[in-house]
Amino acid sequence: MTERLTLWRNARLATCDAAMRVIEDGALLTRGPLIEWVGPASELPAAAGEATETHDLRGAWVTPGLIDCHTHLVFAGTRASEYAQRLRGVSYEEIARRGGGILSTVRAVRQASDSQLFDESVPRLQALLREGVTTVEIKSGYGLTLEDEARMLRVARALGRSFPVTVKTTLLAAHTLPPEYAGRADEYVDTICREWLPALHAEGLVDAVDVFCETIGFDLAQSERLFDAAQKLGLPVKIHAEQLTRMGGALMAARRGALSCDHLEQATAEDAAALAASGTVAVLLPVAFHCLATERKPPIAALRAAGTCMAVASDCNPGSAPGASLLLAMSMATRLFGLTEQEVLAGVTRNAARALGLQGERGVLAAGMAADFAIWDIETIDELGYWIGLNRCRAVVQAGRMANRGAHDD
Repeated sequence: MTERLTLWRNARLATCDAAMRVIEDGALLTRGPLIEWVGPASELPAAAGEATETHDLRGAWVTPGLIDCHTHLVFAGTRASEYAQRLRGVSYEEIARRGGGILSTVRAVRQASDSQLFDESVPRLQALLREGVTTVEIKSGYGLTLEDEARMLRVARALGRSFPVTVKTTLLAAHTLPPEYAGRADEYVDTICREWLPALHAEGLVDAVDVFCETIGFDLAQSERLFDAAQKLGLPVKIHAEQLTRMGGALMAARRGALSCDHLEQATAEDAAALAASGTVAVLLPVAFHCLATERKPPIAALRAAGTCMAVASDCNPGSAPGASLLLAMSMATRLFGLTEQEVLAGVTRNAARALGLQGERGVLAAGMAADFAIWDIETIDELGYWIGLNRCRAVVQAGRMANRGAHDD
């Protein structure tokens, strides 16, 4: 069966390729789920005359579909009371040491049914989709048993089947030490490596493996053992590193060719250079920086000078980033971290795709790429990192079709 050929014309295109090209009077041809041609309307190929469907975008801006490359979107309950404690001066680390923090959400997730986890996650996903997100990474890490980690990953997969979005799943069983393994961190890591990871991978639930390398998480040696186990199965790796303390996670991640190194508030110029050399993406999470009232920012100047790929993500989670807005993260990245508008746009398109191993498939308006794009009612592309609380996304195209952003198939 011949794939449907669709013409999208009268558009201003932000291609988000390496040159960040802008085409003022542009057009796209999509055939089924892929882009077939992108360029100036004056250069439309003859095949455009064969289009069975035409959309006049009336001068709207078009970007690749946005990619949220770091979320903890599947969870139950909230941690609003802990946020109130932090407002009174109690640190994130102290809350965690008292048995709160991640473990609070672990208790809620273990008590929740699969349908409750799905239903509570839907509004968060819908919020992202309304903002032009067409690809989202969802981590586990709030179950901390084989059964509960599997449930989280299955719910993430179910969300991807039920909504017009591509979901990439990441196993983050090494998020914190569960109470059943108190004082036995090495044994817990060995259990993940020897039993959980192979089982979850065999079920097709894992696209990548992550670890929280931190004083309240797991040390460098434990993180490296997890990397060993993942890479033996052919799975890519990523790491939460240098957020609260500098433990060497960024250098280790670079040495191991990790997809991404995320947070990086305590990182240095040495880390930036290593990430650039390895092609590991630095994922910046300004919402967590804001909510934790962190004093030290990621070394943006060093990352920029080294040529490190920088991505921006929402970090949607119930503790340190209780929100579901990639547009807000983009605005915060410009104001709090000093990224330029172009850096932020690349950070939620081309570079975010790379952070998920999807370069060559998504994140750029180019022939052969996924026909995922967002249509914006804005005058200049700078508005994407400008508005706060105002969503200017007119429509979203996912796999070549206009997507209904509000409902899911039962």
